[in-house]
Amino acid sequence: MPTLQDTLETLESIAPLRLAADWDNVGLLLEGTRDVSRIFLTIDLTQAVVEEALEAEADLVLAYHPPIFGGLKRLTTRNASGLLRLIRSGIHVYSPHTALDAAADGMGDWLLDTFEVSERAPVTPDAIDPAVGIGRVGTLTRTLSSREAIARTKAHLGLSHVRVAAGTRPIRRVAVCPGAGHSVLSDARDVDLVLTGEMRHHDVLAWTRRGVTVILTDHTNTERGFLPLLADRLAYETIVSRVDADPLAVR
Repeated sequence: MPTLQDTLETLESIAPLRLAADWDNVGLLLEGTRDVSRIFLTIDLTQAVVEEALEAEADLVLAYHPPIFGGLKRLTTRNASGLLRLIRSGIHVYSPHTALDAAADGMGDWLLDTFEVSERAPVTPDAIDPAVGIGRVGTLTRTLSSREAIARTKAHLGLSHVRVAAGTRPIRRVAVCPGAGHSVLSDARDVDLVLTGEMRHHDVLAWTRRGVTVILTDHTNTERGFLPLLADRLAYETIVSRVDADPLAVR
């Protein structure tokens, strides 16, 4: 039976925690008591997801978004009943978040795989290994129209719709970032399209003034589709949450 330390080493090999943004809260956030044979994966650790993980008899929950962040100062049934239930069940909670975005073959690379690219690089290279880092920019194998770029995004992410602010440039260089990516993507230069989950209104306008097309999918729709691929890379029994979902819906 793999120990917790064995599991942490495996997760570190996939997404080294040193790659995480300095504001982030990554790694082992809740240390339980179990050895690890079954890992449960989710983007957000909601109450419904906690119920699902308990029913699945998970030993470790890998929650992409850290359920413990800067604003949490105490654990009570009012603000953290899900975490308390996991503690009482001896279940560990681990969050890779931006470390997984930045890692080789991580979430950033997967999001860039929306397009066929001839070369790729991080938007913000890591100081030690410049081949990895936050965000991705890629040169396409051929120029795309905005219609083609939209169709590829929907197909890759399994979406029926996206929000688009169409630019004026033919699309040959693209920049992507999971989640809310403007602060990262603002460092991208000479790109024709940016793809992320969400962005402020005035930031969208700033991009379109430069002729750049903006595609927004809602935050977690740039993240959730990567979980089954991550599960396949873990040498454990894995379960991907079925109730984890974007909190916003189109009616």
